[in-house]
Amino acid sequence: MLKPTRIFLVGPMGAGKTTIGRQLAQSLGLEFDDTDQEIQKRTGVDIPTIFEYEGEEGFRRREMKAIADMVEQDNMVLATGGGAVTQAENRRLLAARGYVIYLSCSPEQQYERTYKDKNRPLLHTDDPLQRLKELNEERDPQYREIADLVVSTEGRSAQAVVRDVIRHFENS
Repeated sequence: MLKPTRIFLVGPMGAGKTTIGRQLAQSLGLEFDDTDQEIQKRTGVDIPTIFEYEGEEGFRRREMKAIADMVEQDNMVLATGGGAVTQAENRRLLAARGYVIYLSCSPEQQYERTYKDKNRPLLHTDDPLQRLKELNEERDPQYREIADLVVSTEGRSAQAVVRDVIRHFENS
């Protein structure tokens, strides 16, 4: 298989989309971008501030616009936000415009990787682990619906995941 020129990473927060995306892009000689970083660049504020003033709905509108623009770029690995798949239009665009890799991991692994991160507005709750379990139950089918490849990041280094993805491209 020829390596795809547009690779989109989907999966829950804490699955490693940004870290793995950077390394995968470098290994494949592609550019790397991240929808959350693009939204912050466009607005000049961090994600929690957008949630505070516009709510999740306002953030999702901004995210949809960013994704619509970004999926048109070639030679890129794009890390999407964990909730990007909740919008049908995002799922349609991602599936139609590139090769989608679902980076999966358990809610417990997500919690371990994110519990200290204050930039996760959906975890500002009394029971963040329970919230992660609820989000996983809701979103896992949406990730799988558009995935060309599912790779577990559970207890694995970014390098090991990148090697698996590259091996997949070489053997397909």
